[in-house]
Formats: sequence, C-alpha cells, structure tokens
Amino acid sequence: MLVQIQVNTDHNVHGGERLATYVKTDLESNLSRFVGWLTRVEVHLSDNGGAKSEDKKCVIEARPGGKQPVVVTHHAATVDDAYAGAAHKLRSLLDSQYSRAHDHKGSESIRHMAAPEDPEQVGVIESETQATTTN
Repeated sequence: MLVQIQVNTDHNVHGGERLATYVKTDLESNLSRFVGWLTRVEVHLSDNGGAKSEDKKCVIEARPGGKQPVVVTHHAATVDDAYAGAAHKLRSLLDSQYSRAHDHKGSESIRHMAAPEDPEQVGVIESETQATTTN
C-alpha cells in the first residue's frame, strides 16, 4: 500500500510493536479502496487513566491528496474498542468523501463525456431515433 501509516501511543497504552503492526495491517486492508487518494494516515492511541469507564481514546487523521485532512475520534473502555470505533468512523467518512469526489451523481461529468458520434442526433430522444430507423 502506498499510504504512509503512522501509529503513536502514549506511555499508558501497552501493546508496543504488536499493536502498531495490527493497526497498520487492519488499516491497509480496510482502506485499500482509497489507495492513490490517501497520502498519509496517523493513529493516536491514548489512555487518560481516569476513573471514567471510557477513558481510552483513538484519534485517526487521514490526509487525502489535495484535500484538507479529516479527523475522527472514538472513546471506549478498551484500546481495541477505541481503535475499532475510530476506524469504522474513518471508513464511513472516507467512503462519503471519496464517493462525492469521484462519483458525479452516478455518471461521468459532462466535461469528461465523449463527443457524440453523430452531431445530427444531439438532442434527439432515443425512441425517436429508433422509430425513424424502423419505418
């Protein structure tokens, strides 16, 4: 995958290289659709160590080429759940943005359409064309 993925953890999050490898592998798999569009993904895992039940946090920042970075955050009781929630949010957000950027209401943009083969037929409804050719 051409996307650079960086995993950062604070001193309260345990897992080290095994956790970083898991996160990188999972993101490469889940974001493979966006190869060539994303340039960098940064994951920040932290444990606030507080008394709250949801004191683990995952922040993921993705940088689509030529666009503003997008950031998602998820809080959970475990580091794994915080990462899974943030990864799901990121995939949903990128699906939406990628579709908007690359799908022009289900068809090609008029600027990228090929010129008509027969200029005489521009603006003629297809059923009219068939009716005149069958008569």
